Amino acid sequence: MEILTLQFWLSVASIIVLDLVLAGDNAVVIAMAARQLPARLQNKAIIIGAAGAILVRASLTLVAVKLLTIPLLQVIGALILIPIAIKLLLPQENSSTGVKKVASLGSAVRTIIIADVVMSLDNVLAVAGAAQGDPLLVIIGLLISIPLIIGGSKLIAHFMERFPLLIPLGAAILGHTSGVMLLHDGIVGPYLTAYIPYAAYAVPALTIAIVLLVPYALVHWSKGQR
Repeated sequence: MEILTLQFWLSVASIIVLDLVLAGDNAVVIAMAARQLPARLQNKAIIIGAAGAILVRASLTLVAVKLLTIPLLQVIGALILIPIAIKLLLPQENSSTGVKKVASLGSAVRTIIIADVVMSLDNVLAVAGAAQGDPLLVIIGLLISIPLIIGGSKLIAHFMERFPLLIPLGAAILGHTSGVMLLHDGIVGPYLTAYIPYAAYAVPALTIAIVLLVPYALVHWSKGQR
């Protein structure tokens, strides 16, 4: 596709819009990982983590159609994302639960990239479709999106610091994403919808409950061990 054509830039614009629409939960996990760092490191974690995650997502987009045909991939992704959401919800001072804390810039960046890639498994297919198989479109659209997603992550992190009740809401969003991934899996999804009444609501509700209740149970268990 020629760069100077109107169609090219319309495609770039559609990819940017898709990235922003689909990046809501990704911005949440970036903000939640960064908030556990000292204030002086939070901006670094957001910028490095978001940029790294978006570049990895660009690579995934280029092979999205083949990637999403891998059996049980979305189930594996959901099972990775749930522990990440639980870890991000645990109190920072809680070190006796056996769950490693996000205590350094490197570990925060790793958490951001892993969670973002996991949550992007179904998102990248939409972007790949908008790019019409053109790698240049994918790269330009994602690079333009980086400062917008970073800005959104900073804003969410700021509000989480001011309004702590937003933290469990962010964890619930990640839990919901996990449930949706289970439903979208080509193997497990049909079984869930066939055997669980109102699976479209019940499965995400269950994963949200797991993400919110497990940290609560771990904190109370650790207190009882003291």
